[in-house]
Amino acid sequence: MVARIIAELQANPEAQPLLLRAMLTNEFLGMPARLDRIEQDIAELKVDVAELKVDVAELKVDVAELKVDVAGLKGDVAGLKGDVAEIKRNVAYLMGSDLENRLHRKARPVLSQKLGLRQTVIMQSQLLEPLPELAGAVNDALDTGVISADQDRRVTETDLVLRAQRSHDRTPVWVSVEISNKVDANDIQRSRETADVLAAIFGIETIATVAGYQIDPLDEERANYLGVEYIPVTPDVPYAAGQ
Repeated sequence: MVARIIAELQANPEAQPLLLRAMLTNEFLGMPARLDRIEQDIAELKVDVAELKVDVAELKVDVAELKVDVAGLKGDVAGLKGDVAEIKRNVAYLMGSDLENRLHRKARPVLSQKLGLRQTVIMQSQLLEPLPELAGAVNDALDTGVISADQDRRVTETDLVLRAQRSHDRTPVWVSVEISNKVDANDIQRSRETADVLAAIFGIETIATVAGYQIDPLDEERANYLGVEYIPVTPDVPYAAGQ
């Protein structure tokens, strides 16, 4: 039977589609069309994937550019911080120089009132070379080994050195003054060291002093402990003696 059907189909090719439709289901017969649609869908998906890859590549470029921009901003911020720090240093220096100038002019009345002195003479300042009485004594002490080279430099670098007398008994004294916008531990230590060097040179009483716009409570305690006088100064007043 089968052999006969095959022979008939071979002899009559036009009958083959009719037989196939009779033997196969509609679903199976529609598979070529569905395969075509699947291939189209795959092609469209490939196009979408390609476009997505392009978008990702562009996004990576954008991210890279953003990173460069952020790095540039960080550099700009760092530069601005550096500029601000430099400005602050310059302002502090200018304020310090202004304070030294003001105290140079007002040192005698300030210290006379605050420390109870008279006949106060400025022997050295940042605006005045050491007077011979101070410079000669310091050089002699250095030559004879009474003081070291470091101690010589400490006196030379002191903001203000004065000679005076105690008002109540005319006792001669030397005064060392370190000046700063905000007095700190370094100012206190430097003034103390200079006063000790002056005591070693002249063999008389010395007074260590610091002057500035402000001082922290801990530094004020440190100054008291080391026997260093603090003279407060306000920006709008030449000095604040008597406070």
